[in-house]
Amino acid sequence: MSTRDLGGVVVAAALPYRADDAAPAGLAVDYDAYAEHCRWLVENGCRGVGPNGSLGEYSSLTDDERRRVARTAIEAVGADGIVVVGVHAPGAHQARAWAEAAAEDGAHGVLCLPPTLYRANRGEVLAHFEAVASAGLPVMVYNNPLDTKVDLTPDLLAELAQIDNVVAVKEFSGDVRRVLEIRERAPGLAVIGGADDVVLESLLMGATGWFAGFPNVFPAESARLFELATAGKLEEARALYEPLVAAFRWDSRTEFVQAIKLGMDLVGRRGGPCRPPRGPLSDAHREQVRADMGRALAALGVA
Repeated sequence: MSTRDLGGVVVAAALPYRADDAAPAGLAVDYDAYAEHCRWLVENGCRGVGPNGSLGEYSSLTDDERRRVARTAIEAVGADGIVVVGVHAPGAHQARAWAEAAAEDGAHGVLCLPPTLYRANRGEVLAHFEAVASAGLPVMVYNNPLDTKVDLTPDLLAELAQIDNVVAVKEFSGDVRRVLEIRERAPGLAVIGGADDVVLESLLMGATGWFAGFPNVFPAESARLFELATAGKLEEARALYEPLVAAFRWDSRTEFVQAIKLGMDLVGRRGGPCRPPRGPLSDAHREQVRADMGRALAALGVA
């Protein structure tokens, strides 16, 4: 794989905090714990990490924290994997600035949503990604119509694929029918599975990567699932995947960050709390995550 290829299992790394009354919301980023987590993910078979995604709570960080989080991941992974930095922002000027910073800091690529906080039209979407791509790093555009209200449809992706440095799309619409259509309309654009609970279906239809959430909890097993799926070993892949899907479904729910962090806590990793606007899980949600995780852990022989 070349470093312009952003495929494989790249984990949207969750961010640990430590209590600190002087920090925003009383929670300071624990950079040492974050570095250890990034290394652990790569050591357990994942190709790389994605700092400053939604799961990394980028929108709750100060600018200084956000830059340092990216640098921490890049330094922690070193030559052992790739780092795809989230550069999501309200406007093209901010997103491009984050992409330029990522390039300066040694990232391998960037992940970028359409403009946040604003429902951009087609021309604005194209201009946004042209600006980000001008920073020079490979760009993975991120289609998350649930959160952004902007749908990067296959025909729009065909246009985006004409922009120099736009190399991949993280597809989070949940519609696996799109994988083949994107490949047909934009054959040079890599399709990356973005939703954990349809990842096997996406990989079987030709996705070449997984930009992942729950592999924060199960990195080795997730890397194995990717390996089986891309090798066409369907029976083995299904046997591994099916018991995990109940937990994976949380990746597509509003409380996905809290759920994945609780999953990390349940396997002895450092999950912990989130900064606002994310609050703690309700008792009912916490119970359900524990039940879904219990099924997964039992199937993996961990429980």
